Amino acid sequence: MEDEPTFDPDLIHAIFKKVWTRRAQERARNEAEDVIEGEAAAGPSKKNRSTSVNANGLKLSCELLRLFVTEAIQRAATIADAEGSTKIEATHLERILPQLLLDF
Repeated sequence: MEDEPTFDPDLIHAIFKKVWTRRAQERARNEAEDVIEGEAAAGPSKKNRSTSVNANGLKLSCELLRLFVTEAIQRAATIADAEGSTKIEATHLERILPQLLLDF
């Protein structure tokens, strides 16, 4: 695992932070709409706290993404080869995606 190239942990962390920020903003917007509409929950509201990931979780996420992409390329290449093509096209990825998602 150490010798194989993987995704840059800083890049993956930045992507995660962007997704977490968007979800927090959407959640805040939805809660504000509920309050305006008078549908506020009776219980206490969630505190706004930032989501984070530790170094091991980030490393594991990078490895999982690497395995996922590698497997997708291998399966799409098999389909392309069976069709006599030397290039992987979007249609090849579309064909393998449902089973790939089920396998992961």
